[in-house]
Amino acid sequence: MFKSFVKKYFSGLTKDSVLLACASLFSDISTEMLYPILPVYLTQYLKTSGSIVGIIEGIAQATQNIIQGLSGYLSDKWQRRKPIALIGYILSAVSKPFIGVAISWPGVLAARFSDRLGAGTRAAPRDALIASSVAEENKGKAFGLESIGDNLGAFIGPIITVLLFFTLQLGIRYIFYLSIIPGLLSVLMIFLVREKKSAIVKSKINIRLVQFPKAYWKYLIVTAIFGIGNSSNSFLILQIKDKGLSLVDTVLVYAMFNLMAALISYNAGSVSDKAGRKPVLLISFIIFLISYIGFAFASNILFIAIFFIFYGLFQGIFRSVGKSFAADFVPGNLRASSIGWYSTVVGLSGLTASIIAGLLWDKISHTAVFIYGAFFSFTGIIFLLILIPNKRIRLFE
Repeated sequence: MFKSFVKKYFSGLTKDSVLLACASLFSDISTEMLYPILPVYLTQYLKTSGSIVGIIEGIAQATQNIIQGLSGYLSDKWQRRKPIALIGYILSAVSKPFIGVAISWPGVLAARFSDRLGAGTRAAPRDALIASSVAEENKGKAFGLESIGDNLGAFIGPIITVLLFFTLQLGIRYIFYLSIIPGLLSVLMIFLVREKKSAIVKSKINIRLVQFPKAYWKYLIVTAIFGIGNSSNSFLILQIKDKGLSLVDTVLVYAMFNLMAALISYNAGSVSDKAGRKPVLLISFIIFLISYIGFAFASNILFIAIFFIFYGLFQGIFRSVGKSFAADFVPGNLRASSIGWYSTVVGLSGLTASIIAGLLWDKISHTAVFIYGAFFSFTGIIFLLILIPNKRIRLFE
């Protein structure tokens, strides 16, 4: 009976869907071994300010997302997904150890930039591979499975860091060096993916921005408005650390946040296949709003930790549903571009949010960062309700 339930629960998925999810699993283990300790590494070991943390993470995140527009365009133009994705995975894997080599924040910025350049290069073609790995009616499931891999990796990565850094007393720089191992495993997973022949037939495709429908541009407007308040999660890590939580407990709370995201992502994608993307995405926006209000006004460390873990629901839903929603608006040959430009908007707005958050953190107050984010999330909710259709329809005709 349990076997029958599992088979039905994961019905419609393919071997390539699983391999792509595993690639995300290993790449995020590599990334998240570093992410929760990176703000502390910058502020305590390299003696940088909150503004520098905001600039580094803003540039890193923006680089990742902005380059997706170009990689998505090239992927659609050449109708080749796997080779571009492979280059991105390799670049990201080999860049991370150089963070540990850095002796000042510009060195960290250079390594982080290279790492996220690789992440951005791989993302849009990988997402196009995900979308084409299953039938249309199971697209949300496929993105949900990939999000499980991504967020589960983000849970395992910090746990590995706790074991290496706190239990085995390994030097912090060695964490950065060892992160190359899961990074290379993610490269292996992409090697094993078989790109469909229909996706690699050479054709002259004229990809212009005017080809995207008005509904797609409205979706990007909503994404941009919401994203202007969605700053780097580094500020959540710094806030919970600033309230008195130990470094090891901060890393563990961050791991639980990612576990929560992993647990919700597949179900969110599956539900969005049936009920439509908008209502599920709306729920994620509301969760973000509640979490940021909590971070702004809660003073009890236990409540802040709970809000952080609760915030993981937003992460899981937004990742799986946001991308599949972007792919809904266009035909298959434009999917990489649609997801790529969507991610570019996420990156540019995230860069803006992180720079402003860094200035608010240093010049006004820590609370101001989260009030600012809550305001734009509320505004994003209003625009989502106004601009995006209520009924569930096939958005691309």
